[in-house]
Order: sequence, then structure tokens, then C-alpha cells
Amino acid sequence: MSEISVATPQLLRRVSAGAVLDFMRASQAVTVTDVMEATGLTRATAISVCEDLMHRGWIRELENQRAFGGYQKGRPARRFELNERAGYVLGMDVGVSKATVVVSDLRGKALDRSSQPFAEADIPAEERIAVIDRTAMMALHSVGASPDSVLAVCAGIAAPVDRNGEVLVTQHFWGLFDVGLKAALRDRRGWTVLLENDANLAALGDRWRGAAAGVDDVVVILASERLGSGVIDGGRLLHGRGGGAGELAFLDMLEGVGDTYGIASLARRWAAEALAGKAKTSLRDYAAKGAEAEHVFAAAADGDAVALKILERLADRMARIIGAVATMINPELVVIGGAVANSAGVLLEPIARHLTKYTATPPRVAVSPLGDSIVTVGAVRCALDYVEKNTLDLELAVPD
Repeated sequence: MSEISVATPQLLRRVSAGAVLDFMRASQAVTVTDVMEATGLTRATAISVCEDLMHRGWIRELENQRAFGGYQKGRPARRFELNERAGYVLGMDVGVSKATVVVSDLRGKALDRSSQPFAEADIPAEERIAVIDRTAMMALHSVGASPDSVLAVCAGIAAPVDRNGEVLVTQHFWGLFDVGLKAALRDRRGWTVLLENDANLAALGDRWRGAAAGVDDVVVILASERLGSGVIDGGRLLHGRGGGAGELAFLDMLEGVGDTYGIASLARRWAAEALAGKAKTSLRDYAAKGAEAEHVFAAAADGDAVALKILERLADRMARIIGAVATMINPELVVIGGAVANSAGVLLEPIARHLTKYTATPPRVAVSPLGDSIVTVGAVRCALDYVEKNTLDLELAVPD
């Protein structure tokens, strides 16, 4: 028989404070009456909770209330708002070649970002951690924030991560990211660090602020250099037993695909192969440095025959991949994400044309508007979720 929680005054006050904070996060300036209507609290309780949250630094009272209320006589209503600078969260994208860190306020507004390269892919754990830590400190310094004002950090890595934040290490590449980052940043800075797979964070980020906003069944495919996917089913992010849900290694066995190279890397390779021959193409303008995906797509839009052929190859390949994903998972929407998404919109029509050949349950297909920020947007969302869940147990460094 399950235990029944006793509704003590302390518990009721905690529930009331949580309800007020949830309302404040979804609102701008509010009055006590607004709080009462949104939460069902009495006036006395609403005032008491607001004053307590203000004392703790989570909300602030606005000045010059009379100017906003049209008051001629009597006492103007008190107005409060979330103190979005009460603390900060960090969203990290830790790739194989560089680390990117975004500093966000408590409304999810990105304030600044910094990136630093790794010397090479296979470096010691201590060196990788040092680069990540240095990048984070640069980002904080750029917005004038101190390390002790960071309430949570989420780091996206290019390896499977289970529900407990443990890295699945069954191949060397994934092991590059198993560097003890959570413990290292806790010891160095006192930070709470959440680890998550980068494609999973891409799914969270795009569902928050991208093409998948409001969609409960979506697969987001990071498609630039290598392919990886994050799966949201019924509004819930899937991990699988060891964090491998959404991994696309099976593409090695998929007819017409055969590997996990992404759109950007294949467009670059196929353009180079075409330029090695004698075909007449405007892509030769980029022969010295190599044609990139955006060059191929622009040339295809101008009717270049070589570029059009590459575009069709990419579209057919992506249709096979999306068809396989759609057959297994049956999402409403598949989103193509990553830096290549900025120019990959031209693939949508040919993908849709090919897709019905490869699945009986074709989803809608879109490109993410978040570009190469998609992972850090999701990391910020993940860190904010932690803060919002644990707000009443967190102590602010310097309450305002």
C-alpha cells in the first residue's frame, strides 16, 4: 500500500510557491490579482509567497507601478516579474573537433556563446575537460557572470547516454567522450552537470523552438557530417536501455545507404568526384577549396546538371533513411537538423517525391531553423528543465 503524503503547511507552501513560479515563467509583469487568478491562491497567501520568492531572489518587484495602472486615487497594485538574471544555465555542444558553450538566462534567452577547438580528436581526458572548462569561462566572462551564478549545465556529446547520464562505451569513438566531465566540473566549479546525447538534445531543442514546436511524435536527424537522431514519442524523449535509442548504425546495412555519412560530407565528396572528371559545371568555381553542400544546392537551383544529379542522389538517400525511420518509429514529423539545415530546404521536395517508395507511413519532413545552434538550444532547455524542477531546493549565489 502506497504512503499518503500529509498536506503539512510546509508542503502546501512549497506547492504554492511552485505554482507561482510556473506562472511567472510563462508571464511578463503580473499583479497579485493575476497570481490569484492563475493559481487559485488567496490574496494573503499570494502576497506572502511573492514576498518570500522575492526575498530568495527568484522574482523582483517592479517600481513605478502607478504609471502602469492608470491610478488616480488609492494604492496602486504591486507588480512582480521573474528575475531572469537570478542565475544562469550553460548549454554545451561537445563535438569531436570543438566545444561550444552558450550562456542563457532563466527565460532561455541566449546571452552569448563561445567556441574553442580541440587540438585533435583523440586527446587525453584532462585536455578535453580543460578546453571545455576554458570555453565555459570565456562565455561567462563575456556576459559578466560568475561561475557560482551557474545553476545547471547540460552537455551534449556525440555518444549514447543513458537515463542516468552514463556514457555507453562499446566503441572507441564513443569512448572519446567518456572523460568524467560531470565530476570534473563539479570539482572545479561546483556545477551540476547533466550529460545527454547531442541528437537527443537536438530533438529537445527543435521541439522547443524549431520546426517541431508542439509536435509530440518527432525524429530529429543531425545530418551534416555524420548522421544521428533523437526520438520523441508521445512527448517523451526515448533513451533505450543503454542510451542507444535513435542510433543509426543500422544504416550500414540499409540498401542504397551503406554508411552514416551526412549530407554535408557526401555533397563535398560527390562534388569532388565530379570535378575530378571533365563534366562542365559551375562547381569548378570552387575547385581550389572544394565545393560545399551550399554551393551544390545553389548550383542546382541555377539548373547545373552535375549539381542536380548530386541533389537527387542526396534526396534519394535521405528518403531511404527517413523511410526506414518512419517504418520503425512512425513519427508525425522528421526534422533535418544541424548546420547543413541552413541550405537543405531544397531537398524537401525531392525527398517527399522519393519517400513514398520506401515507407507506407511517410511523415512530414522539415528542416530546422536552428542551424548549428540546435544542440545548444536543446542543452539550454535540458538545463532549464532541471532548474525549474528543483528551483525551491536551489540557493542563489547573490539574491537580488
